[in-house]
Amino acid sequence: MKTTTYNPSPLEVDFANALFILQKEIQKHLLDNQIINVETQLKKDNPMVKFSLLDKDGDPHEIVVRIIQIPDKF
Repeated sequence: MKTTTYNPSPLEVDFANALFILQKEIQKHLLDNQIINVETQLKKDNPMVKFSLLDKDGDPHEIVVRIIQIPDKF
């Protein structure tokens, strides 16, 4: 299927949404950090998922994932 829209593309939005849905699975792999909040911005040019974390010492951290689809090469 050719991508007709890139800002954002449906695949970018679906991928960002999948990260949001999988936050409990991701948590299992973060040994010394707890996910305390996940927020998404799905309508941006490059959708974003921001994870707010708390480490074992009680210090807050943030991880931001931006989703960028490279143009199709047909």
